[in-house]
Amino acid sequence: MLAAGLHTADSFSQLITVLLVFVFVLALTLWTTRWIARYQKGQKAGQNIDVVETCPMGNGKYIQIIRLADKYVAVAVCKDTVIVLAELDGEQMEFPDDAGRVSLRFQDLLRKAKAVYPGGENTSKEDSPKEE
Repeated sequence: MLAAGLHTADSFSQLITVLLVFVFVLALTLWTTRWIARYQKGQKAGQNIDVVETCPMGNGKYIQIIRLADKYVAVAVCKDTVIVLAELDGEQMEFPDDAGRVSLRFQDLLRKAKAVYPGGENTSKEDSPKEE
């Protein structure tokens, strides 16, 4: 009887140890990801090259507008090649306002998804089939 109790305590301690190691690895991953993001942001700051806009054209094919110092260039980016399409005049380009930009929140998207499926929070009894 005592051996069974020790075996249970040993299993519980192993579970707690595994959970603590798991939480430690998650925290280390979070810290590393944030550190790399700050490092890459610092590397990019103050440089003269910037991707202004990207438009996908197919599987692995994009058209990008790139700012090089004070010039804008349209390029076609494929799997193995980059082709210069045209040099653009910066005065003719339109840049969208950030003020008119709609930011989506996960909570709003979840509410919309629940409304679509039966039993979601926005379904009413009027929408459900009547029982006769």
